[in-house]
Amino acid sequence: MAASSSLSSAARCTLLLTAAMVLVLSYSAHAHGVSGAGLSSSFYDNSCPSTRDVVRRVIQDARVADARIPASLIRLHFHDCFVNGCDGSLLLDDDVFSGIRTEKKVPGNNRSARGFNVVDDIKRALEKSCPGIVSCADILALAAEISVELAGGPSWSVPLGRRDGTKTNIQSANDLPSPFDSLEVLQQKFRNMGLDNTDLVALQGAHTFGRAQCQFTQRNCTGGQARGTLVNLDVVTPDVFDNKYYDILLWGRAQLPSDQVMMSGPIAAATTAPIVRKFSGSQKDFFKNFAASMIKMGNISPLTGRDGEIRKNCRRVNKKLY
Repeated sequence: MAASSSLSSAARCTLLLTAAMVLVLSYSAHAHGVSGAGLSSSFYDNSCPSTRDVVRRVIQDARVADARIPASLIRLHFHDCFVNGCDGSLLLDDDVFSGIRTEKKVPGNNRSARGFNVVDDIKRALEKSCPGIVSCADILALAAEISVELAGGPSWSVPLGRRDGTKTNIQSANDLPSPFDSLEVLQQKFRNMGLDNTDLVALQGAHTFGRAQCQFTQRNCTGGQARGTLVNLDVVTPDVFDNKYYDILLWGRAQLPSDQVMMSGPIAAATTAPIVRKFSGSQKDFFKNFAASMIKMGNISPLTGRDGEIRKNCRRVNKKLY
């Protein structure tokens, strides 16, 4: 009996400790605005089993005409999640009747965020297959993963079940990470989202494909180009998702100042530079960490359950029936 009683006490202590840890983790997640509650990679298995195939087909068609589309789509997901969480708010157009001011016109998005027409095409195709089922926020998350995979990068199971927001946040959108941010500022912006230095270096690795306007680069259109002239972010393999981007950082030749600071910033040696070297030396490590960081970013404050809505048109909130 004594042994039984002792075991029972130990079990009770274990249960209490486990409960305490759950509460601490729950508090930490909410403190950082991060929650994956209600998300599952099998969310549409019964309601819309063709979801991923439809998204993939539209992106494949789009990239034939525009090689930049994969990089553009992943950027939309990033800029959506960093404002209001991953709720599709970036996709909303100005709408005076609904009181919506679009996030598309803030400096971090104006004349640079693109791919909205592809999102529209995906939404239309999904509405034909499964009307009113798949959210615009989930379209962005799936499109990001598929874009990376089609460009030669890793694939991962995307947690799904997000619902769409019904408002924008211009103040937060004005504070998106900038090509001219110092390393300290970038680290703080990522910490505000519950993301650490490994997430920062891994997610910046999405610059391994795509283009940027020369006005945002370190050389700042020095060849006499127009300010909107596009330059490859990765001069080695500009349309392939690989780890060559990190080699470019080691060479000191990153196009964006906010990329190079991960090697040259005052605190880089003790924080981000070792991670850059690690990813440069192992594409496998980069791919593994990139996928994990994308899932983590995709879990920033999603709307689930009865919160938000499933928009019929990604550019407009649904009309209310009174």
